[in-house]
Amino acid sequence: MKEQAVNYYVNQGYSCAESVIKAASDAGLCPKELLSCATAFSGGMASGCVCGAVAAAQIINGYNFGRENSKGNEVMARANAAKIVEEFKKRNKVTCCRVLSKGFEGAERKAHCSKFVSDACEILEELLKVKV
Repeated sequence: MKEQAVNYYVNQGYSCAESVIKAASDAGLCPKELLSCATAFSGGMASGCVCGAVAAAQIINGYNFGRENSKGNEVMARANAAKIVEEFKKRNKVTCCRVLSKGFEGAERKAHCSKFVSDACEILEELLKVKV
């Protein structure tokens, strides 16, 4: 999933959040309709706050474990949410888009941020193993 997400991000014009959702959809982890939701999470929700790749991982986590899902487990959804943030911070120190991408623009930013897309996918895939 991570290779496909990075490809969507670097080569196909999708944002970080959209790339994670699109690759997850391709892998059967969420419906393709969630892609449009991810657009608003690009660039730290246009404010520079939470990395869009992290936000997308949280959307997929919520889709798989959230309230009113046939497999819903609110406790697991919240525990996974914390794990996503914790593991991402372990790898990258912060989840703030503005901090993660500071000093990078254009193609250089895409190349730099592709690591965060990859990390979010890896973390998500590990957590969703529990679901299967």
